[in-house]
Amino acid sequence: MIANLLLLTTAAIWGFGFVAQVLGMNYLEPFAFIGARFVLGALSLLPVIWYLRRQEKPTGPSIGYMIFASSVLGTILFAASSFQQVGLLYTTASNAGFITGMYMVFVPIFGMMLGMATSLATWIGCMVAATGLYLLGVDDQYQMGYGDLLQLVGAGIWALHILVIDHFTKHVPGVELACGQFIVCSILGIFVSTVFAGESTAWSQLVAAGPTLVYAGIVTVGVAYTLQVVAQAKANPVHAGIILSLEAVFGALGGYLMLDELLNTRQLVGCALMLVGMILSQLATPASSSDDR
Repeated sequence: MIANLLLLTTAAIWGFGFVAQVLGMNYLEPFAFIGARFVLGALSLLPVIWYLRRQEKPTGPSIGYMIFASSVLGTILFAASSFQQVGLLYTTASNAGFITGMYMVFVPIFGMMLGMATSLATWIGCMVAATGLYLLGVDDQYQMGYGDLLQLVGAGIWALHILVIDHFTKHVPGVELACGQFIVCSILGIFVSTVFAGESTAWSQLVAAGPTLVYAGIVTVGVAYTLQVVAQAKANPVHAGIILSLEAVFGALGGYLMLDELLNTRQLVGCALMLVGMILSQLATPASSSDDR
């Protein structure tokens, strides 16, 4: 129950984070924004790690394994964040929230490939959610917008991120793993921004983007991603994927309240179907934790 509440809190923080990401790109380009937000996220965890290490003697895997786990997760995190951030240039925060939530469809698919049990009812819920995605993102000409497509690819990568976290949290302390993946993600963001994307970032831009970076970096990264890692040490990964996908509801709410985004009737029906599918899958999945397997 506590793990599920932590995941729901994470979903709410992430949902409103879409607004911060959209507003932040008024001042920074996508990869620069990714690099800056994850630098803040990593720095925000250093005092927590220091405190925890003072409370008890550090135990866990070798430094080499920690670097390996952080590198794998940080690379996946960077890939997912990149599709999401660039996609927000071409779609709304509301669409991005609901389409990103579709990683709940990919989690059981990838999990089945890894030998994890998935119930029939979970698959029915996924199909209902997929129908909702069609109504939300596909127009009358049966075409999906470029930004929506990028968000969908990102959703698949977010699902992979969930499953890989489920593996590593069995062996690595959650907060240290979170900090490690943020450091790797920030390095990749800064590297791609300066070397490949050719983005030019001035100090004045960082200052102007300050409020959005604080929320997107310290709150959605330092707080929310850490809650995710800690909670998933006790939660079933399919449960985690479905609960976290509720960020879509909060994303749409934030888009409406802060960005004046409106959904038409077809899109609202699509969002409702996606939410029903998520809840159906959550209720139908056996209540086992990752520690039980």
